Amino acid sequence: MNKKRVFSGVQPSGDLHLGNYLGAIKQWVEMQEKYESIFCVVDLHAITIKQNPEELRKKVIEIAKIYIASGIDPKKSVIFQQSDISEHAELAWILNTVTRMSDLYKMTQFKDKGGENENIGVGLFDYPVLMTSDIILYDTDVVPVGEDQKQHVELARDLAKRFNHQFGETFKVPDVRVNKEGARIMGLDDPTKKMSKSASSTLNYIALTDDPEKAAKKIMKAVTDNDGIIKYEKEKKPGVSNLLNVYSLLNEESIADIVKRYEGKGYGDFKKDLAEIVKQFLISFQEKYNAISDEEVRGILTNGAKKIKPIATETYKRTKKIMGLN
Repeated sequence: MNKKRVFSGVQPSGDLHLGNYLGAIKQWVEMQEKYESIFCVVDLHAITIKQNPEELRKKVIEIAKIYIASGIDPKKSVIFQQSDISEHAELAWILNTVTRMSDLYKMTQFKDKGGENENIGVGLFDYPVLMTSDIILYDTDVVPVGEDQKQHVELARDLAKRFNHQFGETFKVPDVRVNKEGARIMGLDDPTKKMSKSASSTLNYIALTDDPEKAAKKIMKAVTDNDGIIKYEKEKKPGVSNLLNVYSLLNEESIADIVKRYEGKGYGDFKKDLAEIVKQFLISFQEKYNAISDEEVRGILTNGAKKIKPIATETYKRTKKIMGLN
């Protein structure tokens, strides 16, 4: 029986943090055991905002290393660089012809990034169409994403259906999967907003490449509340609930069990223990990360692109043919 295919990716920009790992990459590692898995470093998405070329090259390698250090196995999953396969951009152009301006104006991420500003690049506006291309190019069955990307996968579903309706069955309509518990790890300095690699304060997030001791101190400084009761109530106690999420996911333990253990204890004990869990996680992760050479990563990316290229080529040829372009 053929396995279903999963596809996802991360931009090589900013510092990947604990929220990225718990909300997405950890889920990918688990899924590669059950699915035919394709994981991309989406560098074409990164250039929707200005990038330093040398820094971008370094970040591509860094993201691939993070994939591997997290447990994505190149023997089980394909890891590749988006720009190595031209069909991503070529299919995106074709999809632009069936995409409506109203589709893209609905995208909340575009609005959040200043969509009212006329000086914002077209690429940022069109970003979700390229993401649709990424997904449907590989006849993807399942797309695991964070909550903030769910709307983009819904657009991919809509565009695949619309194209199929206009031209005939061409694309598989993908399903979206959001990891409910880890989908939104919130900022340590403001638990009402998502942890973000573009946050102005480094106290907002714990980067996967952070010094473990400094990361532990960030946990100790994390915003909680004044009642001193360790309890999961997302609306009333967002700070404590967020830390419970992190604890649960890193320690692979239920929130109910953690709450029971700290019954009658204060935030000090709870934060101290969580700080140690985060510290040990980063030490282990960074040992794996630092053991991977740049040369090894380049080879994995090149081999990944070679392996996956025939699928992209076949999908693009099929698309051109049904549209009358060849």
